[in-house]
Amino acid sequence: MGVLDAMAGRVASGATVAFRPSGSSMAPLIRSRQQVVVAPVDPSKLEVGDIVLARVAGTVHLHLVSSVDPARKRVQISNNRGYVNGWTSHDRVFGICVAVDGVTRSGIAGKALTADSNDSS
Repeated sequence: MGVLDAMAGRVASGATVAFRPSGSSMAPLIRSRQQVVVAPVDPSKLEVGDIVLARVAGTVHLHLVSSVDPARKRVQISNNRGYVNGWTSHDRVFGICVAVDGVTRSGIAGKALTADSNDSS
């Protein structure tokens, strides 16, 4: 199991996580080894341009939402280089990137779930 799989499991359980992913597919939005903070998300509120932690075709990616299909409850995931990973259902979107190297991402208001909104009691 890789780092992204482990982070996806923690976020799916309701935790907000900070980690340093490696790779260049999201540069310049996220450069290799920059610290990212990912929080649980309400997938129905996602928009094109959001960065999410999601499983697509069996692999977990920290990539962009490139298209949304609310009627079918799914989003399309792509890297920042133009490669489309594919469509994935809302239940496979674990979290949204809320900060990169301590800088809060714009457009995240109301999308990240808080501990209170995750509480099913």
